[in-house]
Amino acid sequence: MCRHLACLGPEEPLGRLLVEPAHSLYRQSWAPRRQRYGTVNADGFGVGWYADGDPQPARYRRAGPVWADPSFADLARVVRTGALLAAVRDATLAGADGEAAAAPFAAGRWLFSHNGAIPGWPQAVASLVPLLPAADLLSLEARTDSAFVWALVLHRLRSGTPPGRALAETVLQIAEAAPAARLNLLLTDGETIAATAWGDSLSHLSEPGHRVVVASEPYDDDPRWQDVPDRTLLVASRRGVTLAPVEDRDPNPAEAPASASPKEPCT
Repeated sequence: MCRHLACLGPEEPLGRLLVEPAHSLYRQSWAPRRQRYGTVNADGFGVGWYADGDPQPARYRRAGPVWADPSFADLARVVRTGALLAAVRDATLAGADGEAAAAPFAAGRWLFSHNGAIPGWPQAVASLVPLLPAADLLSLEARTDSAFVWALVLHRLRSGTPPGRALAETVLQIAEAAPAARLNLLLTDGETIAATAWGDSLSHLSEPGHRVVVASEPYDDDPRWQDVPDRTLLVASRRGVTLAPVEDRDPNPAEAPASASPKEPCT
């Protein structure tokens, strides 16, 4: 369920990444090529992007399919950015919370998306509820598993945990409570990207010093795309990409080094 994408690179129109490629996120809303669960992502969509000089991203989200929103076509044509996170949604419960349930979720400089599901939600993770402050629970943006996952990640970020470690710890915590959970998470602050592959497809395209894209699946047939193995944490910046097992207790630093980890060379 769901497809998502994050990119750091030169400033360009949103549509250059989200609409124009042959297998863009826009097309993945009705014809994904690698989605393991669900076939159509028509239960909402969203894009968040960063403008120069403003660390807090803007968002545009809707409850319906992206292809049915004429305003998005105008937005994608004229809005330019060098950092974005976008998603199309296949809801576990159709219609649940509408636009508020569409990624990206946001707080401060952060944008977040969850591709997956927690079977048995919310009972499956009831043991994790006391770990969050009451204020965080009361301020959940939607009554969905994705919003709850975001609350767990955000709680760690606010305590100073680096983004890669915040995702890895959250995935392991949820997987212990709900072993069947699918937890492909995607997080950016406009300078770095952190992501997990846990139960669904994930790929990255890296041009060190220029652009990095992390996506549920490639948006074109460029041979430089690399698949991310399952149960892997990815941390990236414009300088490069590193990969490590999610189970590593001290996975990756907050920012990726200039070259890829020896575990996964980057070409």
